[in-house]
Amino acid sequence: MIKSEKIYLDYNATTPVHEQVLDEMLPYFTQNFANPHSDHAFGWDASEALEQARKQVADLINANTSEITFTSGATEAANLALLGFAKENRNKGQHIISCKTEHKAILETLNALEKDGYEISYVEVNCDGIVDLEQFQSLLRPDTSMVVMMLANNETGVIQDITKISELAHQNASVVMSDITQAVGKIDVDIKAMGIDLAIFSSHKIYGPKGAGALYSSSKIDLERYMYGGNQENGMRPGTVNVPAMVGFGFAAEIAKNELQKTSEELLLLRTNFERQLQALEDVQITAKDQDRLPNTISFSVHNVDGDALYRRMNRIVISRGSACTSNIIDASHVLTAMGFEEKLALATYRVSLGRTTTQQNLNLAFENIQTAINSIRKTSLV
Repeated sequence: MIKSEKIYLDYNATTPVHEQVLDEMLPYFTQNFANPHSDHAFGWDASEALEQARKQVADLINANTSEITFTSGATEAANLALLGFAKENRNKGQHIISCKTEHKAILETLNALEKDGYEISYVEVNCDGIVDLEQFQSLLRPDTSMVVMMLANNETGVIQDITKISELAHQNASVVMSDITQAVGKIDVDIKAMGIDLAIFSSHKIYGPKGAGALYSSSKIDLERYMYGGNQENGMRPGTVNVPAMVGFGFAAEIAKNELQKTSEELLLLRTNFERQLQALEDVQITAKDQDRLPNTISFSVHNVDGDALYRRMNRIVISRGSACTSNIIDASHVLTAMGFEEKLALATYRVSLGRTTTQQNLNLAFENIQTAINSIRKTSLV
């Protein structure tokens, strides 16, 4: 449980379930609990609820309901998309283009495809994390069957020009897959207008429950199943569907769509004010400050400090480090190193991500904690 005295500013990692979403889910645990695939009245009711949720999720990204496959989350959806496409379309070319600032769920699945004979090329990014479009275009080949590019980065909030990337890819007859997990609910995502053929996203990033996600697959794309045991979700994902979670996902998607403009404007104002405070501090740098970014995401670096020691002193706020932690070994973020950050600076880079309950007072207190921590550690280092 998150301690009440701490200020939670890690909404890109996960969000609390919206109160209205929880209310919508509860009856499907105890009253409308039937298997949606059962051939009786109770099952039909559950199936109707499932299809209503599918429509709500599809509407969030301007997709057709037939193009949405429910999954346990974006990671499973990434595996379904990448492995399913590769298995079905190997004869169309075994070259894939991606970027090293992708989420690990993408990168590790691409590594698996590389071991299976696929060639993976990675586009470079500049110091702001923006894809080099000229290099991307030069990497396209007749055998490039797929391009994999995330819409918005989870660490920096940087938004790629996915519409232009899709245009160039389609000119080469390449399919475009995008991780839109961080973008949905924060910016307008029109999957058709952006030219995206395959996309993945998750419920718990938009105030829905964990364990629920979706794969968008254009009706023009063929995927081969790689899991067996039933024909649920059009055969793509066998097993009894988690109806309460998907009902929650659907309702969260509807709320996100209805409140998108208002929420985005409020978050952008908070982000702007907070970044102004941070930039007043000595040797503090905002990552990709002048680029198009998610309205809720701030990545900032503190120069000339021990990143681990500083992180421990910012103990009144819940934020994430620009790094991955495995077995107590801290590594510099692969996103930041791809952007050219030196290891020491990458380890002193932190992500603040705002949410629907974040207030200006929260951020004022967070700033005080950050300022005090920086001054304290610099004073200590001089002793």
